[in-house]
Amino acid sequence: MSEQIPPKPAGKAAGRISIRPTLKPRELMTDTPELAGSWTAQILTLFPQAFPGVLGESLTGKALQDGRWQMQTYDLREYGIGKHRNVDDTPAGGGAGMVLRADVLEAAIKDARAGARGIMPMVYLSPRGQRFDQAMARNWARADGVTMLCGRFEGVDERILQHFGIQEVSLGDFVMTGGEIAAQAMIDATVRLLPGVLGNAESAVEESHSNGLLEHPQYTKPAEWQGHAIPEVLLSGNHAKIAEWRREMSEKITQERRPDLWKKYGKKSQSN
Repeated sequence: MSEQIPPKPAGKAAGRISIRPTLKPRELMTDTPELAGSWTAQILTLFPQAFPGVLGESLTGKALQDGRWQMQTYDLREYGIGKHRNVDDTPAGGGAGMVLRADVLEAAIKDARAGARGIMPMVYLSPRGQRFDQAMARNWARADGVTMLCGRFEGVDERILQHFGIQEVSLGDFVMTGGEIAAQAMIDATVRLLPGVLGNAESAVEESHSNGLLEHPQYTKPAEWQGHAIPEVLLSGNHAKIAEWRREMSEKITQERRPDLWKKYGKKSQSN
């Protein structure tokens, strides 16, 4: 008897819904109409209940509620094979762990892409992928959204990546149990760059990595705390001097802590 893929399930969407205090996980993944024109994050995962997670809080949560962006989750388990909805199998050639099946992922990806619009990069969260950075976040923010495949176990069948031309993206040089946390981090970095999400648009301009440098130190009241005083220049009211000090500190910190960024920044400055 041949294996059968069950009828395709509907993706879950979030956006433009109320957020109320509760002891239970927020019901942010209930079915809602798609929001025309909103930046969209499509998540293919075995754990849709993990979303929106921290993305439902603070500025990203408010922006989600206001419809500035939306989220669609696709539960890979619902695309599983047979009575037990199997999504994985043993690695070809032997070895430890399990690998997510290409036929299961194909069905989920086709559903997600059918609901995609405009320019939406498709990525797989993988430790062997290109490292995610601020430039990539800016590019994604300029698109209409992003489709993210969250792996588990030993990963996914390589053929699915080749067939759909999926880009592999890494959060850093370490291994996690799955792609969900990495996906949330990347979505957070991207959504905050969307128009109207940050309360002060200048915040995104002055922070770390926005210009290739790490951010300068920040201070606030009281003017003196535990014998430590705020640098006098920041209290001088001389905006030109303050800007100069902040630039010098950004350069100093970047040179000391991230020589790789400092080297790249130097090359960029020479080419301009």
